[in-house]
Parts: sequence; C-alpha cells; structure tokens
Amino acid sequence: MRQYLDLCQRIVDKGTWVENQRTGKRCLTVINADLTYDVASGEFPLITTRKSFWKAAIAELLGYLRGYDSAAQFRAIGCNTWNANANNNPAWLANPHRKGEDDMGRVYGVQGRCWQKPNGGTLDQLAKVVDNLSRGVDDRGEIVTFYNVGEFDLGCLRPCMHTHTFSLLGDQLYLTSYQRSCDVPLGLNFNQVQVYTLLALIAQITGNKPVKAFHKIINAHIYEDQLALMRDVQLKREPFPSPRLEINPDIKTLRDLETWVSLDDFKVEGYQCHEGIKYPFSV
Repeated sequence: MRQYLDLCQRIVDKGTWVENQRTGKRCLTVINADLTYDVASGEFPLITTRKSFWKAAIAELLGYLRGYDSAAQFRAIGCNTWNANANNNPAWLANPHRKGEDDMGRVYGVQGRCWQKPNGGTLDQLAKVVDNLSRGVDDRGEIVTFYNVGEFDLGCLRPCMHTHTFSLLGDQLYLTSYQRSCDVPLGLNFNQVQVYTLLALIAQITGNKPVKAFHKIINAHIYEDQLALMRDVQLKREPFPSPRLEINPDIKTLRDLETWVSLDDFKVEGYQCHEGIKYPFSV
C-alpha cells in the first residue's frame, strides 16, 4: 500500500506534463517505477485509500489466462473493463480487422495462448511455462508475452502490462512483470492485484511455493482530469492494513483455470477501505 502511495506522491511532486495523442489529454508522468509484492507473506496489495474492485481485476486475469478475445466473454465472468476499448474506440471501430460488436482482436490472452507462427501453426506460451514449472524446469525463458508488434493492427489496444517472466529456484517461484504504460489512479491497483494473483495461481497449479512478484512500470502517469482527486483526496487519506487473498486449494491445474474456476474461488479477508473515488477513464 505504501509503495502505491509513494509512487502517486512522486508523480504529483516530480512528474512532467506530456501530451497523449491517443486520448487527447495531458498526463503528469514519471519514468521507471519498481514495486514488489511479498506473496509468501500473504500481503495482498489491495488499495485501501479508496474502494477497489478486486473481483473485476481477477476476472480479467482469468480471461487472459483463457485467451478471451471478446468483451462479452469478459462480461460473462464479471469484468467490464473491455467494453469501452472494444466498442467505443474510434480507431478500432474503423479497423477493417474488427469482427463486430465486442470483438477485441488479437490482444493480451490471445497472444499468450495462441501466438501465430510463420508456418501457420500456433504456440501456447502459457501451457509451455506451466508444463516446465510443474516438472521443476526453468530454462531461463519461462516467459509469457502479449507484445506482438507484428499484430498490433489486429487488436483494439496494445498491451500495457505486456510480459511475465517466471523464475524458479528449487521450489521457490518468483515473477517479474513488465508494464510499458500505467494509468496510476485507475489501472495500477488492477495490475497489482493481477501480478500478485498470477504468481499465487501459477505456483499453486505447478506445485511450487510463491515468493515475491516484481512489478516494473516504464511510464507511470496521472491524467490531468484525475490529478485533483489524487492530490486533494486520495493522498490525504491514511491507509488501512493490507488484507489477505484466499484461493480455493482445489484449483490444481491449468485445465481447472480454463474451465470451472470462477470468482467464487477467491476471497479477500480483512479488507478495510475508505469510500470510493470516481476517477475519469480515458479510452
């Protein structure tokens, strides 16, 4: 929690104004932020200085792990974050590759589960990593990346958090996640929840022990229409102690994650928070 607030204060105090062409807004921006989540100790990085919707973040992660390519699929499991990018993004609406309402194209989980090979076949990056880690293998390339430069025109949004690297030391599993761009007031807590939960889940289904997740952000920013709420409201609040995330121990395989797992299999204990803040969202 303190890491999050320190980053927000750093942006407010030391950020530089940058014009963003996609949204037509200015962003107060800093370059390079490193966050660490101690998954072994169970300190769930859920923001307490405002109400945070952790269920939607975990639902989105499940959709990525399943390779979803439609906002309707995400809505069905409790996540509405892709509705705007799939249906209200002018550039995507005009894209000839868009298949119709709710289509997201080849973004995020599609790349992670179905990377297209030059010979016409596909590669399931996630399945390879899970198989290796389950056998105690780390080839120093246990990587799942969504960043397929050659297919940017086939999706509604370039991935923000784009690459996850797993590292195994004996039975101790670590995760390093890379993010090129982060809307800190709105997106970061989603991302924090997902990085933490991804390590916890992959450790559980591969029979390893989660240790720490390292979250590297390149461009961290606050949009100009979010600044007053962050500076004058959220940063004035005192945080509560971190809650804990409980994951159903019956989740044992990647197949479980692909089929029957739902939000009912995740519970947060001891979550205290201040009232919500309605930050503007930029498509």
